[in-house]
Amino acid sequence: MDKSKQARMQELVELLNKAGKAYYQDAEEIMSNYEYDRLYDELLSLEQELGITLSNSPTVNVGYEVLSELPKERHERPMLSLDKTKDVADLEAFVGDQKALMSWKLDGLTIVLTYRDGRLYKAVTRGNGEVGEVVTNNAKVFRNIPLQIAYKGELILRGEAVIGYRDFEKINEEIADADARYKNPRNLCSGSVRQLNNEITARRNVRFYAFSLVQAENVDFQNSRDVQMQWLKDQGFETVEYHVVTKDTVRSQVEWFAAKIEQNDFPSDGLVLIYDDIAYGQSLGRTSKFPRDSYAFKWADEIRETTLLEIEWSPSRTGLINPVAIFEPVELEGTTVSRASVHNLSIMEELELGVGDRIQVYKANMIIPQIAENLTRSGVKDIPQQCPVCQGKTEIRQVSNAKALYCTNPDCQAKHVKSFTLFVSRDALNIEGLSEATLEKFIAMGYIKEYADIFHLDRYEESICQMEGFGEKSFRNLMESIEKARTTTLPRVIYALGIVNIGLANAKMICREFQNDTDAMMEATMEDLGQIQGVGDVIAGAFVDYFASEENRRRFRELLQELRIPREETGKQAQIFEGMNFVITGSVEHFANRSEVKELIESLGGKVTGSVTSKTNYLINNDVTSTSSKNKKANELGVPIISEETFLEMIRGEGKE
Repeated sequence: MDKSKQARMQELVELLNKAGKAYYQDAEEIMSNYEYDRLYDELLSLEQELGITLSNSPTVNVGYEVLSELPKERHERPMLSLDKTKDVADLEAFVGDQKALMSWKLDGLTIVLTYRDGRLYKAVTRGNGEVGEVVTNNAKVFRNIPLQIAYKGELILRGEAVIGYRDFEKINEEIADADARYKNPRNLCSGSVRQLNNEITARRNVRFYAFSLVQAENVDFQNSRDVQMQWLKDQGFETVEYHVVTKDTVRSQVEWFAAKIEQNDFPSDGLVLIYDDIAYGQSLGRTSKFPRDSYAFKWADEIRETTLLEIEWSPSRTGLINPVAIFEPVELEGTTVSRASVHNLSIMEELELGVGDRIQVYKANMIIPQIAENLTRSGVKDIPQQCPVCQGKTEIRQVSNAKALYCTNPDCQAKHVKSFTLFVSRDALNIEGLSEATLEKFIAMGYIKEYADIFHLDRYEESICQMEGFGEKSFRNLMESIEKARTTTLPRVIYALGIVNIGLANAKMICREFQNDTDAMMEATMEDLGQIQGVGDVIAGAFVDYFASEENRRRFRELLQELRIPREETGKQAQIFEGMNFVITGSVEHFANRSEVKELIESLGGKVTGSVTSKTNYLINNDVTSTSSKNKKANELGVPIISEETFLEMIRGEGKE
C-alpha cells in the first residue's frame, strides 16, 4: 500500500478537522470554502482508492460537536448528509423517469420540530447527526414559526433556521469588537439558535423554512412529497422554495435558480433534489452516510484568472487591520469584481499571496468574492509596519487559530468609529447613508479624521462612487443628507460630541441655561453647571473635563464653522406635563438611559415615580404588549401604556423639538 498516500490522507483529515472546528465552533475562517472543498474531494478520492476511512475523517462525521450546556437528545432517525455533485448531468441521471422536488440548499442550522396536540412540543438541532441540542425555547421566538397549528396529531418535520444577509450585516455592525464579528450568516445563525438566553435569539430575526416532513399520523399525502409540502404550508409553515422537475426540465430549473440567487436575502450554497414518490425513495434505502432518495447540487464555481494589483490594509475599531486583495477587474456571475477580503495573515500565508501574482477568483455561493488559488505564489511581503490611518506602529498577533495584524496606537481614528456613529445618529446630526460599516470604510481610507471632515466628503466623489455598494445616485443622496444636516440645533450638536453621560435631554438643559452661548459653555465651571436642575456632579464633571481639552475645543469650533444653527428662543420651557405622573420601565432607544427621560419629564413639570398606581397618568414602555408586572398593573388600572416614540410625539405636539 502507498505509504505516502496514507500520510497525505492523515494530513488532510487533520487539516479539514482543524478548519471545520474553526468554522463551526469558533466562527473563524482559516481557509476559504473553495480550498476546503478541494481538499475534501482529494481526501474522498484517496479514501475510495485505498479503501480506508479513518474514524475521525470529516467524510464520516457530520456537523458540529455538541459542546454547549443545552440539553442533549438522540435523534430517533440519524440525520444524514447528502451526496453531492457539481454536474447537472448527474442530477438528470438521478431523476431518471421519476418526478423530483428541486429546492434551495439553505446554509443555516438544521432543526427538527415536533408538534403534539397542535402545539410546538420540541425543537432539536441536527448536532452531529446522531445527537442534537434541545433548543425549544429558542425556536419559540423564531420570526415565522407557528406555535400552534390546526393538526392535533404528532407532527415531526425538518427545516433550516437561517438569518438573512441584511440582518447579518446589521447585527455585525452593532458588534464593537471586530474580532467578535461573525464571518457569515451561517455562523451567526448557529450562535443565535444555540443560545442559553432566548432573548438574544429573539433579537436576531431567525427564520425557519421547512424542507421535509418526517411524520404526521393519519394524513393521506397521496404518496407525494409535493402534497406534504403544500400541507405544511396549510398548517402555517414557510417552506423552502421548490419546483417539481423531471429529467427533461432539470437543466432549465437549475438555470432558473442560478439566475435568482443574487436576489435572495437568505444564504444558500446549492440545490437539493428529492424524489416526489415517497415510497419509491424509501425503498432505495441509504448508505452509511447518505440517503439514496435525495441528492445535493453545489454550484460549479465560475473561476476567472486575474492579476493581484495590491493588498489594501483596512483598519477596524479594535485595531485589527484586515487585508483586502485588489485585482484587475473580472466578470463573475454577471457582475464586475475587483476586490476580495482575505480575512487574515494566516490565509495570506496559506495562499503565499504577493502583489503581481496571477490568481484565480470566484464567488462563494455565487455572491461573495473569494480567492480560489494563487498560481504564481510569490510569497507574503511588505506587511505594513505603520497603520494606514494613523501611521501608528503595527504588530502581528496570534488570535486563536489565525495570525492577524493590529495597530497599537490607542488614539487611532479607526478605533473611534462608535463616536462617529453617534455623531451621525438620528438624535444627533441625523445623517442618513452613513452606516457604521460605511463610516468604517471612509475612516480606513483616510476620508474622515475629524467630525468636520464629514462635510467635505465631496473631495472624494470619484473614489467613493467606485466603492462597492456606492454609485453616483447613492453619493448624491449622501451629500444631500449631509447638506441637510448642516442646519441643526445646538443641543443636538452637544449630544453628538459623545461627552460621557451627556444625553439629548441634558444637552437641552445646558444649552437653555447658557442661552446657546458656546463660548460661555466651554468656560463653564462645576459650580455653574451644578446650579442647573437635573445636572449632578457626574454630568457636570464630564462636561467640564471634555472642554478642558484644547484639542476638543478646536474640533468643536471647526465643527461649528460647518453648521447653521438658527437662533432659538431660550426662555423657560412650557410646563406641559405639570401635575402629571409617569412611570418608566424597560429599555430606551432615543435616550442614553431612563434617568435622562426622567430629567426631561421633570424639566417639563411632570413627576416620575417607581410604581404604577391609580395616580399614574402614563406608563412608558417600548414593549407595550409585554406581560411584565408593570404592564399588568397598568392594564388593571386603565393607565395608558405608551412607547417612547409616542412620548416624544406628545412633546413635539406642544411645539417643542
